[in-house]
Amino acid sequence: MTDPTIGGIKLDLDALIVQLLTVGTTAKNSILETVKQDTIAALCSAAKAVFISQPSLIEVSPPIRVCGDTHGQYDDVLRMFDKAGFPPKHNYIFLGDYVDRGSHSLENIALLFCFKVKYPENFFLLRGNHECSAINKVYGFYAEIQKRCSSLRLWYIFQDVFNCMPLVGLIGGRILCMHGGLSPRLTSLDQLRKLERPIDPPNPSLQLDLMWADPELYINGWQSNNRGVSYSFGADVCKEMCAKLGLDLVARAHQVVEDGYLFFADRHLVTIFSVAHYCGSFQNKGAVMCVDSELKCSFLVMAPDHKRVILAATRIKSNPKLAQPPKVLAG
Repeated sequence: MTDPTIGGIKLDLDALIVQLLTVGTTAKNSILETVKQDTIAALCSAAKAVFISQPSLIEVSPPIRVCGDTHGQYDDVLRMFDKAGFPPKHNYIFLGDYVDRGSHSLENIALLFCFKVKYPENFFLLRGNHECSAINKVYGFYAEIQKRCSSLRLWYIFQDVFNCMPLVGLIGGRILCMHGGLSPRLTSLDQLRKLERPIDPPNPSLQLDLMWADPELYINGWQSNNRGVSYSFGADVCKEMCAKLGLDLVARAHQVVEDGYLFFADRHLVTIFSVAHYCGSFQNKGAVMCVDSELKCSFLVMAPDHKRVILAATRIKSNPKLAQPPKVLAG
C-alpha cells in the first residue's frame, strides 16, 4: 500500500516502522521523543479506514500465523517477530488485547497499526475486550496516554479506531478465530459476516460474547462467567458448535496459559497467549500458532527472558504489591 496522506500529514510508514523497531522500551527511548502525536493520530485514521473497508468476518487463506494477547509487552512482541518472522514474509492474524497491563501499549498498538496499514491483505487485527473504552480506561492504557502524552486526545482517537475493528476471523473456512469465545447467540457464519461496525458492544450481545466468553473444564452447556460478563461454556458446546458451523478448530486468546497454548474439547479449541512472563508475575511461555497451507497447526514457543525475570523479581521484592496477580488474568 502506498503511504497515505491524512489531514495534510503524509505518513511515511517505512520510516515510522523503523523508528518503532529501534526505539526500545525504556521511558528515555519513548516513540514520542521522535514521532509527533499528530503523526500517531494520522496513523489511527489510516488504520480506521482500512478496518472499516474490510468485512466484519475476516476470511483468509493459509498459511498464516495466529497470535494471542500481547498487552503492551512491547519488548516481547519484538522478540516474537524476531523468532516468528516479520510481515510480509509471513501473514498474521492477532486475536486482540494489544493495550493495558504492560508499560508500552502505545508502541505496541502503533507498530501493529503500521503493519495493518502497510499490508492490509496480509496482516489482520481482531478486537479484544481491552480494545473497549470501559476496560482500557481502568487497566492501564488511559493512564499511560495521560502520563506520556500530557493529554487524553490520543486515547479518545484510539477508542474510535477500536470500535471499527473486526471481531472474528476464519482461516481456510475451517478455523474460527476470536478473542474470547463462543456465544449461545451464534447460529451461523453468515451472522458473523453481518456484524455491524463501528460499535461499542452492548451487554448482553453476540459481540460481547465473542470478546469475553471462556471455555471451562468440568461443566456442560453454558454457565455464567466468573468474570461477571458473558458465559463460560463446556467441551460439549464447543464440539457441537464446530459440527454446526463446519469447523475444525476454534482459536481464541483471553487467558494466560502456562505453555503459551492450551487445547480444549479434544483439540476442537485452542487458547493462545503470545507474551511470556505476563505482568512480571507469571512464569508462562508465549506462543504463536503456525497454520500451514493444509491447515495443520504447529507452535513457536518463547520462554521467559531470563534477564527480564531477574529484573521483575527485584522489582517485586522491593514492592510486594506487584506480586499480586490481576483479578482477571488476561481479560
